[in-house]
Amino acid sequence: MNSNLNGASTDLSRVVIATGNAHKFREFEQLLDGVFQLVSSSDYGVPSPDEDGLTFIENALIKARHTAEATGLPTLADDSGIVVPALDGAPGIYSARYAGTGASDADNREKLLAAMNGMQNRAAYFHATIVFVRSANDPDPLVGQGRWQGRIAHAAKGEQGFGYDPIFIDEHSGLHAAELSDMEKNRRSHRGLAIASLIDQWRAIKAP
Repeated sequence: MNSNLNGASTDLSRVVIATGNAHKFREFEQLLDGVFQLVSSSDYGVPSPDEDGLTFIENALIKARHTAEATGLPTLADDSGIVVPALDGAPGIYSARYAGTGASDADNREKLLAAMNGMQNRAAYFHATIVFVRSANDPDPLVGQGRWQGRIAHAAKGEQGFGYDPIFIDEHSGLHAAELSDMEKNRRSHRGLAIASLIDQWRAIKAP
C-alpha cells in the first residue's frame, strides 16, 4: 500500500489505463514497466465517456474519473493529438475523429494531408496530457504533459507506430515517427515525456 497526498492509502496492485486502444496500452506498458501493474479499461468493459472538454487536460480528466468510478481503481488516462499551427491548431483534441466518428487512422491521415496540400509551413507537434487519479473524486490528480516537435510529411512512410506516426517527421532525426523503433519513439515522444513527468512526481510523493 502507498500513501497519497492526503495521507489515505491507495492500493496500486492494479492501475487502470483508460483506453481501449491496444497500441496505446502497449506504449503505456513499455513506459511504465516496473512502476505500476497495469490493466486496460477494456478488460472491465468500461465504455468510453463523451469527451466534451475543450482542452486535452479536460478530456483526460473526464476519461480518468469515468474509469475510476466504473472500476473502483486508480486510473491513468491520456488525451493526446497532433497540432498543426497552420491549421489553427487542428486536428488537436479531435485528432482521433478528425475524419469523422469511427474514422480509421488512414482516414484521419488522408484528411490531414489533403488539408495541407500546397502548404509550405508544415510545422506540427504531438501533445499529450496524462493524468493519474487515485479515485474518481481525487481532488489533486497528478498531471504530466509532453510535446514532440516535428513537421507533417507529404506522404506516409514507415511500418511502426499508429495514428499519425506515418506522416509525422521527428525534427531531431528527420525520420518519420513510424520509422522509429519502440525504444527510440518512447524516448522522444510526447507520451514518453508526459509519463516521465508523472513518474518524477510520483517518486517525489513517495520520498521520505
